[in-house]
Amino acid sequence: MKKNKLSKEQSFQIFSSMISKKVRNGFTLEERNDEFLFAVLSRGGKVVNHGLNFIIFCLTLGLWSFAWLYLTIEASKQKKILVAIDEDGLPFEERCLVA
Repeated sequence: MKKNKLSKEQSFQIFSSMISKKVRNGFTLEERNDEFLFAVLSRGGKVVNHGLNFIIFCLTLGLWSFAWLYLTIEASKQKKILVAIDEDGLPFEERCLVA
C-alpha cells in the first residue's frame, strides 16, 4: 500500500514552517538547501553562572556539585539538528553529533 505523497508546494511550506519554528526557539540557520529540502540548524550552549552555583554549592554543603557538574558539561554543548523532507514529502528532524 502506497502512502499519499505531498505535492512539492505543500512539502516546501511544511519545510519552511519547520525552520521558522526552530529559529523562533533559538536555533541559528547554518545551511539550507531548497532543492533537496534540508537544513542544518544549531544552537549554542548556555552560559553557566558559576558564581550562583558556588553559592548554592556552599549552602547545600557540596550536594549541589553533581547538578553543577551536569550543568557545566551538558548545558555548554552546542546542539545541531537536521530538518528535512523525505522522498514521500514527510518532514523529519534528526539530531546531529557535534565533535
